[in-house]
Amino acid sequence: MDPFGNSINDTLKKAESWVERTGNRLHVRTREWVLRDLLLIEENKPLDSLLIKESERLIRRQTYIRSAQITASHVRQDTPSQADSVDVKVRVLDSWSVIPEASFSTSSTRLGLRERNFLGTGHDLRALFTRHFDLGENAYDVRYTVRNFKNTYIGSTVGYSSYLDNSFYKGINIERVFYSPFTRWAGGVYADQQLRKDSLATEALELHYDRLRYNTYDLWAGHSFQVFKGDSENDRTTNLITSARYLRVNFKESPNIEVDPDRFFSSETFLLGSIGIASRQFEQDRYIFNYGIIEDVPVGTVYGITGGYQRKNHRDRLYMGGRVAYGNYFNWGFLSTNIEAGLFFHKKEPEQTTLAFQANYFTNLIDIGPYWKMRQFIKPQVVWGENRFNTIGDRVTLNEHGSILGVYGADFHELNNMGIPGFRSRIFGTQKFLLTLQTQFYSPWNMWGFRLNPFLKYSVAMLGDNDQRISNSRVYNAIGAGFIISNDYLVFDVFQLSFSFYPRMPGNGNDVFRINAFNTADFGFQDFEFGKPRTVLYQ
Repeated sequence: MDPFGNSINDTLKKAESWVERTGNRLHVRTREWVLRDLLLIEENKPLDSLLIKESERLIRRQTYIRSAQITASHVRQDTPSQADSVDVKVRVLDSWSVIPEASFSTSSTRLGLRERNFLGTGHDLRALFTRHFDLGENAYDVRYTVRNFKNTYIGSTVGYSSYLDNSFYKGINIERVFYSPFTRWAGGVYADQQLRKDSLATEALELHYDRLRYNTYDLWAGHSFQVFKGDSENDRTTNLITSARYLRVNFKESPNIEVDPDRFFSSETFLLGSIGIASRQFEQDRYIFNYGIIEDVPVGTVYGITGGYQRKNHRDRLYMGGRVAYGNYFNWGFLSTNIEAGLFFHKKEPEQTTLAFQANYFTNLIDIGPYWKMRQFIKPQVVWGENRFNTIGDRVTLNEHGSILGVYGADFHELNNMGIPGFRSRIFGTQKFLLTLQTQFYSPWNMWGFRLNPFLKYSVAMLGDNDQRISNSRVYNAIGAGFIISNDYLVFDVFQLSFSFYPRMPGNGNDVFRINAFNTADFGFQDFEFGKPRTVLYQ
């Protein structure tokens, strides 16, 4: 159905205003074959209620879909062969998927277009152009994504980016993840070529802008086996998963020895394998990260181990790591936890030890009067490192988006929302503690589909290293208030407008006030997928 004026539950509701009718005329509906390719059920096969439920979730998770509903009913028996037949009806409400981007200043112009349902095919197209007048340079960012090729759930992305400092990225990723607990095989092929210019620091903290030029080749494959033979949802969604990975990074240009004495930025070959048990289910809820629509909350358990062999700088190292995760609803709210530990061994000596812990908690929905609702969110994070290399690339930071230095392959999406929102400073450590509290209100305010939901946020963080442990380090705070802005009909990232106060931000002074306006990553759900082998993220 077109996005404006229609309802997934009310078949009689139609677009009435001129604006709604015009928007629907301009909208290209999602093609029927796109929706068929998302279904896990097949014609002339026994009806499986769990696959119906999972198909509905997979349709709903598409960014260009606002709501989905799948129902089954008995077929009218015109012939004896139809006695055991059912009709499956899929109702889908689209979102408006074309979003322009534009910003202007005295020094630069930025223009772009994002189409998340290109010609109704479900493909994602992004094109962005930036012109900097003072530098006389142009920047480009173009990406095209096919999410699901002919019901295989094999997705592919081709991207090219050139930046104002003449660095660039060229990459392609073809991958099928364990998108569902019913998925039996997964794998991917990724390749990129990058030229980056990053500011690295010596021991005296003198800034150096070095060129990092490298090619990456990343291949992996995995298989999932159902552990139990029962027919219950828990039995059918508990799997033993095995996977293997080959990663090759070939550096063409590296920093000099003064900046990178341990040759952290150098070519490597890394072989990884993992085995684990994952139990994944999804509970439906509302008023978490969206307003009123169904949200699928992952619950489950993961137990997994990872081993590997790395060849780098003419040194052989073994890797060992493990992960335990659990999440579920309780009488007092929802809680999910994730604990990971990993380390390398070189000649029986431990190197680059990492311990990471994260928890996500939110309360049950609280009604405030007849129209308002609220939840309290709590998110603690701890990253602990020992025997780290002497380079800025092997350090943690409190900056919101962390750093992708030393991270290779198609894993960059995992590096969002790693620090204090809006915090930017060149301070680093080997240990990090971060606690974020957010009080989120859900208001009745609605203008042309735009929702303004107020929030209050407080973050406290500390960095430590071998010379100064976290318990003795400085405390960094951030206090914020603002609005989470979303839209019921349009496909765009959630937008945040907030006022933040930072008592201390090294390099920017004390008592710093900032007005932040940016696309925001929410607290997020911890998925219980166990797939592509990797080391513990140290960010």
